[in-house]
Amino acid sequence: MRFKLILLVVSAFAVYVVSGACGNPPPPEVRPAAVAGQFYPADPTKLKLAIEQFLKDSPEVSVEKPVAIIVPHAGYIYSGQIGADAFRQVMGRQYDTVVILGVNHTTANFRGVSVGDYSAFRTPLGSIQVDEGIASALLSESKDCVRNREVHTTEHSIEVQVPFVQLLFPKARIVPVVIHPPDYDMCVRFGEALARVLKNRQALIVISSDLSHYPAYENAAKADRLTLETIASLEPARISSLMKQLDAPNLETRACGEAAILAGITAAKALGARRAVVVGYANSGDTLIGDRSRTVGYGAVVISTGNTPSSTAALARPSPSSSATPLQNFEKKALLAFAREAIQRYLTTQTVPLARNVQPRMDVPQGAFVTLKKNGELRGCIGHIPSDMELVKTIGAMALQSAFNDSRFPPVQLDELKALEIEISALTPMRSIASPDQIVVGRDGVLMSKPNASAVFLPQVATENHWDRTEMLDNLCIKAGLSPGCWKRDAKFQVFQAEVFSESQMK
Repeated sequence: MRFKLILLVVSAFAVYVVSGACGNPPPPEVRPAAVAGQFYPADPTKLKLAIEQFLKDSPEVSVEKPVAIIVPHAGYIYSGQIGADAFRQVMGRQYDTVVILGVNHTTANFRGVSVGDYSAFRTPLGSIQVDEGIASALLSESKDCVRNREVHTTEHSIEVQVPFVQLLFPKARIVPVVIHPPDYDMCVRFGEALARVLKNRQALIVISSDLSHYPAYENAAKADRLTLETIASLEPARISSLMKQLDAPNLETRACGEAAILAGITAAKALGARRAVVVGYANSGDTLIGDRSRTVGYGAVVISTGNTPSSTAALARPSPSSSATPLQNFEKKALLAFAREAIQRYLTTQTVPLARNVQPRMDVPQGAFVTLKKNGELRGCIGHIPSDMELVKTIGAMALQSAFNDSRFPPVQLDELKALEIEISALTPMRSIASPDQIVVGRDGVLMSKPNASAVFLPQVATENHWDRTEMLDNLCIKAGLSPGCWKRDAKFQVFQAEVFSESQMK
């Protein structure tokens, strides 16, 4: 039985958007936030906490002087962690100016390099000034540069980077640049001009780009790995060539920020960068709300000075355990903690954690239910039975579903969280049985299927309610919206077992 994942008003990938400014309209020269509340939290407290949590969960990699970073620009709930992986490597460094190279998603007829003509960009964290000196210098230095306000008005690929810049570099200014299309000669020309303008300045180049668009999970991972390995070569010609050749089923876009990548790497190399380090990767199917049949890829890369070879070691993923062996207590505790964190992060930041760096056993594909109780009473219970997703991700996703999408209850509120008890049922694979007489009450979970209805009980439900087999089957009919005794006619049964553990048991 497959349950629909939680629906959120946020984008996993590049889309055309409409303006939705927060608060009172700012003066005309200040660009208002267009996608706050859609791509990232509109509440400043939640936004700041979301970024801080992402940065806390990011790895710290040894790099020399970072000249540029590559970051995704999808909704924070999908790609915020990968974006933070790159920003983490420049945290604590000093930059006077941050040049953000974005993508044109909104103005179909635009061709060229647009330097925004706003004096500042506003987000829920306040306004950040545009470095007009560098913007003007770019217009003088590059014949491809123009002023085009329209291409910036609702463009999210730059805006979603601004809160990170505001939090990490509160004294810095930004230069918003949109490059379109990925014409190789134009991108290289602009990259060279950008390097000339930034020479001898304390500047960081932020390259905004998602990776593959819309292939299934495994195909996306393969395509994105090849893209990131090629990016790590720091050879724009190779990257441009790959973008023309790379193919996979349903692969519509290889890297939507190709133009920004080509220009940014050209500029970084001219400024002395010699090394690229991939510090993070995921696609939308790795998230707790993602659809693995249609994904978008996200990569984090740091481009720096130094003679150490480039590295793509972050793309390596340890193999999970080969089978669903009984869980150890420390693994049970970790899974319970992750389920609670998923609920808490959504309530406090409108984002969710990314499940990674977990024990190999927790990465074994396995179905699971997450049950929430409050003062001993059921508060939510939803599960995913097929063994088609890693156990830790199944549990994180079902924790969100149980908290916010169980139609029997209102969504969980933050002030309830401390009173909730979380219980996890890790499931064995389903098997069909010939007769309900084969059901062992207390051992077997049961899925009953009728022509137009179905219902499932976990193994512990009958025990908790002191039901015998007949009572359990009658109540299964009631749960399916049918009359007691419906199980005696035209019903099919499947059973499974569960390893059940709760927070109180693990204390």
